[in-house]
Amino acid sequence: MSRDRGPRRLRRLDRRVLIAASVTALSLTASGCVVVHGEREVLPTTTRAEAAKALQQFTTAYNAADKAYDSSLDADHVTGALGDIDAARLKAGHTNSPSGNPAHTPLTLTDATFTIPKKAGWPRWFVAEAQGNKGGNLHWLLVFTRDDLNEPFQVAYLTLITPGSLPKVKKDAAGWAESVPANATELAVPPGQLSKDYTTYLKSGGQTFAAGPHTSDWRSQRAKSAKKPGLVTQYIDEPVTSGDYAPLALRTEDGGALVFFTTRRFEKETAAAGTSIPTPNANVQALTTGEIKQSLTLEFVSNGVAVDPKSGGQVSIEARLEGLTSAEGS
Repeated sequence: MSRDRGPRRLRRLDRRVLIAASVTALSLTASGCVVVHGEREVLPTTTRAEAAKALQQFTTAYNAADKAYDSSLDADHVTGALGDIDAARLKAGHTNSPSGNPAHTPLTLTDATFTIPKKAGWPRWFVAEAQGNKGGNLHWLLVFTRDDLNEPFQVAYLTLITPGSLPKVKKDAAGWAESVPANATELAVPPGQLSKDYTTYLKSGGQTFAAGPHTSDWRSQRAKSAKKPGLVTQYIDEPVTSGDYAPLALRTEDGGALVFFTTRRFEKETAAAGTSIPTPNANVQALTTGEIKQSLTLEFVSNGVAVDPKSGGQVSIEARLEGLTSAEGS
């Protein structure tokens, strides 16, 4: 049930191939730009000043798009999982309120801290954590990434976390973090395999993931919702691991990792003969194609952050944010 993500995704993949083939690349140091040969130099992925600028640019674009319900206004500042979630939210909003968002309140992000890893090659990325005026006392955790120095940093992952809930990230004497490769075998689950293992767990259970709201509790909720009088709900989960959806990981002080990852899921509601699908809300209807007769299939994209301990431990899903991206009636 996977889908082509469109021309924009293909163009970004084409650029990545060209970048990887380049014999020289520009990398950033704490003091600015230097030219290095190849992509083997391990350097900070950006400067702290540029990270702060990227956060400000994202916030400005996000607010403009939210106020107008126009995804073109922040398309250059979001990508990956957040890009899909944000575009669908704005599409539904525009359909139901073409003149803009009547409930718009500008997002403000304050007291930001930045975690910038040292690494070689692309993508270049960093993490920002800030207090927002939306989400109560939770902090906004954003992962910015880019594949080219000529591109702006874009937010690929966004979750909301309780302040101080995540383990401390390992940093060197200069304050730079360490990027963990996707195939790191010293962890309970290699970051590149986390999305697949999580979707397998949601279907079949197991001991890979620690109990919690996004694991055991969610499986229990699904089991209860699967069969109701006159209505059956089926769940299909898919890993998403390539391109702008690739997992990104930071080394923690205890030798584990914080892993940012994406999944996709489908929920198919089927009404029994003589009954009908409950009428979905206006936002769902705005994203629905086809006529809802006896079934409705909802597609969601989810992004989360997991604590991935050393081999032998259980992975903990600390936070997860998802959004409806499409629906189809039949």
